Amino acid sequence: MNLSNINYFKIIILINLQNTNRILIIRLSSLGDILLTTPVLRSLKKKFPDLKIDFLLKEQYADVLKYNPNLNDLYTFNPDNINELINSLKQNRYDLVIDLQNNFRSQKITKNIKPVQKVIKFKKLDIEKFLLVKFKINRLRNVPDIPIRYAQTIDNFELDEKGLEIFIPGNVKSQLTSDEKFIGLAPGSRHFTKMWPKEYYIYLAKILSANNFKVVLLGGKDDRQICGEISKMVPASINLCTEDDILQTVADMKKCFVIVSNDSGLMHAACAAGTPVLAFFGSTVKEFGFMPYKSKNLILENDSLSCRPCTHIGRSQCPKKHFKCMMELTPQTAFNKINILLNT
Repeated sequence: MNLSNINYFKIIILINLQNTNRILIIRLSSLGDILLTTPVLRSLKKKFPDLKIDFLLKEQYADVLKYNPNLNDLYTFNPDNINELINSLKQNRYDLVIDLQNNFRSQKITKNIKPVQKVIKFKKLDIEKFLLVKFKINRLRNVPDIPIRYAQTIDNFELDEKGLEIFIPGNVKSQLTSDEKFIGLAPGSRHFTKMWPKEYYIYLAKILSANNFKVVLLGGKDDRQICGEISKMVPASINLCTEDDILQTVADMKKCFVIVSNDSGLMHAACAAGTPVLAFFGSTVKEFGFMPYKSKNLILENDSLSCRPCTHIGRSQCPKKHFKCMMELTPQTAFNKINILLNT
């Protein structure tokens, strides 16, 4: 590849990407967003094998990329060590910084780690999201999924055909050691309007148990209450909620035939595990780009509502008070969709 023919001010200049130069990618949070960067990391490394790629993320998500072979160094962000972090990053004298977070924290970091030859930022399309949420003006209809948009930050660069990935060390084994037909349920979410009702998860778990499936409950420490309540109502289920041990959760997901999830980080974790996904989309919609990426999946959503989407993140309650976006997605319909995933 003759880099001399590429305009210096285009990103792929990346100053001799083929000559072991160094870049920094910033995506501080959250679980799903970080997993969605993994096709970019892999595809960059494939195209430029000698490129050194560093990554900056929040400490609590470090395990997501800890064992990723496409990375050179992994840096963790903690507000208490910001000055130490900036000093460490400055010493690397990056040819390029790719800011996929693009908020005030990431901007502060990029501003203070100079000299950096070039900084590029992810376009968040905030105006387009605002128009869709507030006025139902949809300018996102033809916008690609988030990993592709991440890649488009880099001129003349395309992703490979593979999906998300997470690397698990050999000492992390699934806790599911039998050969039963495991169906994983990941009922948690940070926001109420992104959660399929707990009662529906219980009903679905009972249907699954009655049809000789073994129900596995998955989540982190914030999901312990809902997983515990479901487990109590479905005694035959297995509660594998962890203290935010994403590597253990993904190892367990790999043993499941299907993962049933809300539009959440664990939906993307299931994709990285390579397990088919049934996902519920309530207050959010596919146009925001956070679909299961290159994974066998089915989406359950209520397309008949004029109030969707009511948010691009999630809400603590339904602004219309009826919550039809989730309430009209029945457990029997979900069970039927699971069977479709199992038989296609």
